[in-house]
Amino acid sequence: MTTTSKNKYASIAEEVLKGVGGKDNVRSLAHCATRLRFVLVDPAKADKAAVESTGGVITVVEAGGQFQVVIGNTVAKVYEEALAQGVETGGAGSGSGSSGNLLARTIDLVTSIFTPFLWVLAAVGLLKAFLTVAVKISPDFGTTSTYAIWFSAADAAFQFLPILLAVTAAKRFKANQFTSMAIAAALVYSATIAVMPGPDGTSVTLQAFGQGGGELTFLGIPVVMVSYLSAVIPTILAVYFQSHVERLAERVTPEVVRNFATPLITLAVVVPVTFLAIGPASTWIGDGLASGVDWLWGVAPWAAGGVFAGLWQVLVLFGVHWAFVPIIVQQLANTGHTEMTAALFAPVLAQAAATFAVFLRTRDRDLKLVAGPAAISAFLAGITEPAIYGVTLRLKRPFVFACVGGAVGGAIAASGGSAAEGFVFPAAITLTATLGIGNFTLQLIGCAVAMVVAFALTMIVGFKDLPAAAGATTTPDVAEAVVAEDVVATLQTPVAGKVVPLDEVPDQVFASGAMGSGLAVIPSEGKVYAPLSGTLLSVMPHAFGIRSDTGVEVLVHIGLNTVELKGRGFTPAVTQGQRVNAGDLLTDVDLQVITDAGYNPITVLIVTDPGSHTAVVPTATGDVQPRNAALELIG
Repeated sequence: MTTTSKNKYASIAEEVLKGVGGKDNVRSLAHCATRLRFVLVDPAKADKAAVESTGGVITVVEAGGQFQVVIGNTVAKVYEEALAQGVETGGAGSGSGSSGNLLARTIDLVTSIFTPFLWVLAAVGLLKAFLTVAVKISPDFGTTSTYAIWFSAADAAFQFLPILLAVTAAKRFKANQFTSMAIAAALVYSATIAVMPGPDGTSVTLQAFGQGGGELTFLGIPVVMVSYLSAVIPTILAVYFQSHVERLAERVTPEVVRNFATPLITLAVVVPVTFLAIGPASTWIGDGLASGVDWLWGVAPWAAGGVFAGLWQVLVLFGVHWAFVPIIVQQLANTGHTEMTAALFAPVLAQAAATFAVFLRTRDRDLKLVAGPAAISAFLAGITEPAIYGVTLRLKRPFVFACVGGAVGGAIAASGGSAAEGFVFPAAITLTATLGIGNFTLQLIGCAVAMVVAFALTMIVGFKDLPAAAGATTTPDVAEAVVAEDVVATLQTPVAGKVVPLDEVPDQVFASGAMGSGLAVIPSEGKVYAPLSGTLLSVMPHAFGIRSDTGVEVLVHIGLNTVELKGRGFTPAVTQGQRVNAGDLLTDVDLQVITDAGYNPITVLIVTDPGSHTAVVPTATGDVQPRNAALELIG
């Protein structure tokens, strides 16, 4: 890495840490494929807007008890810089993950344990997928030593997953990592090394001996032997138990022998207890979860796949998708394949297709610069956060279209019994992981349908470009510098009253400018008029949408949360589809009814789509009458 890139990521980390209230406000920090996941001491100290405005940050999500900063593919580099600046990663001893509900703590635990080696799992899964394709093309290749060596590289990390888990779980629970690895090694040893006499005189593994009917005991206590290859929950719980035994051993052993006595006591206690109780109980729990998923897919695969695929991007949106990782891994351990991953190719590729449609359709050059790389990242690598936060969610409709396409495609793929034979990130280049199980043709059709639906809906139904596509809101001070020749359209005030800036409206959706630029009026009279000539796109008692002949779209919204009045106090004078001229009466409003019901009658005028214009300039100030100049459209 160059010095320049180091400074870049260090700068991002520094600004993010300032935004979350400083490193002393960080209880713990972990990262997943695209996000920094903070658990904060005092969430109120975090400045979400400041973090979101940091260069290199896509967006911020507050969910599951975490302050999640979406960075993208370079998140690991920013994470390392944050650690270099003194942030603690947290652990059991520091109370990491102790805040929030059970789901929040579970997600925090899963991300902190799985994330460090997630890309290794993805890599071996992809290698296994490539080997599957090679054997399909040339069956004899599967009998060669070359295949065997490559397959060892692809399969070993997953079979001996407990050892990888032991390292990260030990870091999480503040346990000795080498002792944790020794415990995990003992678990997989039981299934790999022959140490017990078999029925024919040959040696067999502990697992084979116990599962073959042999009497397996520890100090006379019967041991229920289960397989610990690829074991997730038993390993995590064993290391958690180790962390407590270890601390107790350190307290009771003399300092002169502590260095070797502590791991000795820990191994002597934790390994047998894991074989006797922790392992069997947690294995049954994991098997139960995996079997439940298998049952759902067996009863109605199309419904299970459709619902799971349709909701997946919503789960990603809130960062709770990590809760499914242990179940997917458990499925792979039990059967060697997972239907859940196979269903997820459709929503991921649908998100890529919707983003590509935005790239083709938008007139916003800045949005194009984001949409192009985001679509490629989602399509090839399965990383959808840049597409979601940078493009589709900001435009709303494309995100919904991608979810719809994903649901349809996921249902089709699942109906063919498709499953992935490895842990992979669903993407175009990993589709071969689903080649060996189920109907691969239906898997491809499902993915294709998902992409076509998302792409077609985005292109045909369309979306409203971001207000930024027409330039940022210009303040009245800036408006004074705009020459008359630049003003091509003027919108009128819709109601008499006192003008207030849009950012002072006590509603975050309006005040943030997310819906567009404009202004607000505290009304003194109850008659509301059309601010421009055009066609009424929508008519509700409290809100009117109008599109001009030049494509400008505006919203006149009367009161905050007044939809709850269900029309009481409003007497509309127009209907949807009707053409109106600037200054025509839209509705009569009984302001007393609104205020008596406890609602704010402030009326908002917003340009939701400025068409081809380059700026929206508020010009009205102070007290106004209906039909006064309110907003000017420039360029």
